Amino acid sequence: MLSLQNALRGGGILAAAVFAAFLLVVSVEPSSAGLFSWMKGPQGNPNNQNNDNSGGSGNQGGLFGGQGGGLFGGGQRQPQQPGSRAFHGDELPAAEGNAATQAWIVNPELGSPTLSTANIAPTKAAIQRYQAIVAQGGWPVIGNDVVALHRRLEISGDLVGRSIPDEYDAALTEAVKKFQRRHSLPPTGALDAVTIKALNVPAVVRLAQLQAGLKQLQSLAPSAPARYVVVNIPSAQVEAVENGQVAQRHAAVVGKPERPSPELTSKIQEVNFNPYWYVPKSIIYKDLVPKARVFTGRGQDFLAAYHMQAFDAAGNPIDSRQIDWNGTEVYNYQFRQLPWSENSLGYIKINFPNKDAVYMHDTPLKSLFGRAERFDSSGCVRVHNVDTLAAWILRDTPGWDINRIQAMKQTGEQVDVKLSKPLPVYFAYISAWGLPDGSVQFRPDIYNQDGGSATASAY
Repeated sequence: MLSLQNALRGGGILAAAVFAAFLLVVSVEPSSAGLFSWMKGPQGNPNNQNNDNSGGSGNQGGLFGGQGGGLFGGGQRQPQQPGSRAFHGDELPAAEGNAATQAWIVNPELGSPTLSTANIAPTKAAIQRYQAIVAQGGWPVIGNDVVALHRRLEISGDLVGRSIPDEYDAALTEAVKKFQRRHSLPPTGALDAVTIKALNVPAVVRLAQLQAGLKQLQSLAPSAPARYVVVNIPSAQVEAVENGQVAQRHAAVVGKPERPSPELTSKIQEVNFNPYWYVPKSIIYKDLVPKARVFTGRGQDFLAAYHMQAFDAAGNPIDSRQIDWNGTEVYNYQFRQLPWSENSLGYIKINFPNKDAVYMHDTPLKSLFGRAERFDSSGCVRVHNVDTLAAWILRDTPGWDINRIQAMKQTGEQVDVKLSKPLPVYFAYISAWGLPDGSVQFRPDIYNQDGGSATASAY
């Protein structure tokens, strides 16, 4: 049996890992062999941007996008390339948890589809339950009182059966794990900081999330076809769904609150291999030019260091030595990053028309996928194991199986592949819903859209 203090101490280890500082992160592709596999030991017309110039939403790979990876994301650098102590790009989040918890996050169970008409009735039933909980006063706030933790988990239906009221025993540990799974948190059974935040979201806020989730399900699910892709933004996951079953589920990195991923409905029309990355104007102003000035002050060639090209308004290439980084004309230039190992889009970009010009893509910085909270992009969606998703998307497009797709990473060849049949894609915002198995799922209302309170964005 464990005391609450010991359980908190276990959570404290995880919390300490969250805030530990990394000075350098080397991008390594995680193994996809299984849940605990860790135990086993270019030129062209710059105006042909192929929807990459995404205005304020285009910095999805993290070239300059804070924690996104690639150019300033702390990825592995080429020999002779100057170190990139970026203003924020190298301040990467620390490793979170241990190898087992990270493996649980990046290899999510398939489960049931989020966007499904089968979830409408269970969500209505969950609303009735939570209305009753709210009417009875909700649940207690969790601090250092193990009895209050018992009561909290009993009210939400996570603790069933016999448990010693003042001990952190095996039954209570399993109840904490059940609660964590319902909130898409690693089921450690320890009261880490994120779990405590989730426990202390008021019942009235959870009810509001469920009511908002029901509206989303009623609006989107009836029109979902037999085969589609859905990004549930609060879950920071991508699902490939076919005939009411999840064929693939991927950890993802979605937009941060100040640069949110939009809700949208579209159709995937094209997959780009080894694409250029066109820097949007907002990033040129906020990130690229200031960083280039620092490089110039050191006598370093900024464009050469990061495999970039510059073009004037007429599309003519500009020698980096001719650029006056302190002048105003530089803001009229176009910049793009060439395909290479640290290109911010990685080697795969999944395109679909939308007014926000966002897309799904690979990233060189795989470490971000191992975090429980993955709200770090500028609007687009980075997908873990995106090659397997691309293979599923291109299944009906002749000649594009997983072997050929993975070979594209090695060759670096630039190829744009149009789907034989466009595939529906949804960016949905569902932070709470019920499932046919009776469980009630909650995710952080990260954009404060559903819960009517900033509290729900905690988790």
